[in-house]
Amino acid sequence: MEIVNQTRVTEFVFLGLTDNWVVEIISFMGFSVIYVLTLLGNILIMVTIIFTSRLHNPMYFFLSNLSFIDICHSSVTVPKLLEGFLLERKTISFDNCITQLFFLHLFACAEIFLLTIMAYDRYVAICTPLHYPSVMNMRVCVQLVFALWLGGTIHSLVQTFLTIRLPYCGPNIIDSYFCDVPPVIKLACTDTYLTGMLIVSNSGTISLTCFLALVTSYTIILVSLRKQSAEGRRKALSTCSAHFMVVTLFFGPCIFIYTRPDTSYSVDKVVSVFYTVVTPLLNPLIYTLRNEEVKSAMKQLRQRQVVFMKSYK
Repeated sequence: MEIVNQTRVTEFVFLGLTDNWVVEIISFMGFSVIYVLTLLGNILIMVTIIFTSRLHNPMYFFLSNLSFIDICHSSVTVPKLLEGFLLERKTISFDNCITQLFFLHLFACAEIFLLTIMAYDRYVAICTPLHYPSVMNMRVCVQLVFALWLGGTIHSLVQTFLTIRLPYCGPNIIDSYFCDVPPVIKLACTDTYLTGMLIVSNSGTISLTCFLALVTSYTIILVSLRKQSAEGRRKALSTCSAHFMVVTLFFGPCIFIYTRPDTSYSVDKVVSVFYTVVTPLLNPLIYTLRNEEVKSAMKQLRQRQVVFMKSYK
């Protein structure tokens, strides 16, 4: 452990997901494939929405933003995870740890707010369709996206401040594969009870409140579907079930971890894999496999590319 003037830790050591080198090699190959598919899948969704004019509406505008956030969110933790699989000693400097922590909370909070906005968008579209064009116009959508990034930035700054204000003089072992507030503040050389409560009031409250708002929105939508035609019910259920699947996969681990910062379990880092690695991959799969419009747009984009290549030759 490196210490400056015997008072400040200058690096942290990750224990990682496993210490078995065979499992690490297999995990490296598996997570590498997942990361590449995450990047390709989300980039494909963004490109498809950008170059397909009929998808230029609020729902797909938010979906393209979700894909961008998923790329950023997974890129904060997965590259360091992959590097750790190849190294015997998995370290990160104090400054890089704080930087990783900041961007982790920035993108995670932005995704929480975006999923909440997407639920509101579906609520307006299904429950008050006549008012939808005026309520959810592109100007409002841009303002909502700006607000979610502002909210995510404020949240992340608060989390970072709560972390760096504490003294760290040892130990420096983090039982995880990335820097996050709960495992890092456990290493502080002071009582962190108050900081833990502030984390619950920040991360935990945001996660739980937004999740309850989402559940309420989707409940109201399901009740209102009784007034819809059979075709309308089918399309609404298909869209909302995809949204709710993503919400559950992302919010579940967040609520599990951030509503009890003073208590840690060995399963925590496995649960973290779901919202840092798995969910960013599942989002494009869920939204494309269950969405005929996106699949049709991707096919047309592919056909246009083939035509262009033939004309170029």
